[in-house]
Amino acid sequence: MDTKRLHSWELSTPEAVELQKALATQVCAEDHFISVEGVCGADVAYRGGVGCAACVVLSYPELEILECMVAVGSVHFPYIPGLLSFRETPLLISAFEKLKIEPDVIIVDGHGMAHPRRFGIACHLGILLDRPVIGCAKSMLFGTHLDPELIRGSFEHIYDGGDIIGAALRTRENTKAVYISVGNKISLASAIYYSLECSKHARVPDPVRAAHSAAKKYLD
Repeated sequence: MDTKRLHSWELSTPEAVELQKALATQVCAEDHFISVEGVCGADVAYRGGVGCAACVVLSYPELEILECMVAVGSVHFPYIPGLLSFRETPLLISAFEKLKIEPDVIIVDGHGMAHPRRFGIACHLGILLDRPVIGCAKSMLFGTHLDPELIRGSFEHIYDGGDIIGAALRTRENTKAVYISVGNKISLASAIYYSLECSKHARVPDPVRAAHSAAKKYLD
């Protein structure tokens, strides 16, 4: 896959924050795809100071693995809530550049617009890949929401004041919700829909689970 190179990754924390504010204006929260035949999950696993990024493309709606690529390297940016992108995106981009199959939608482990500056890792990836990207996180970072009902498919919007920035989605009955938000080039309604449709076997969507498994296996 082709990627954009818009900036250096050698940034201080204040510079990273300012870059997020600037790039947030480029995020598109509307659907920019006609059909979905391939969904890619993306995640990063760690061992010490080494990270492994994995991108796994699954067929849709069958959710069968079509391609898997990984990239391994040292991680230099510190773990700072809200700045995960600067720690993980360089490795993820390296993995995406190896893909031969171009997915229609990408789901990354992390937040998109449900972020203090409306620019989480899903947005950053979406801008650099110029693709529809969904953020799917296992814990809240920012905003408020009511608890969705305990049935599969129920959700409640995540708010920042009066603005809707994501959704708490119940992908399995009687389990904790996941937190869905727009990364780029997809509507929140579609992000919720595809996150649910791709969650066939567990709380976390199958493509993200596949990427997490691939990254961990490579480091073992």
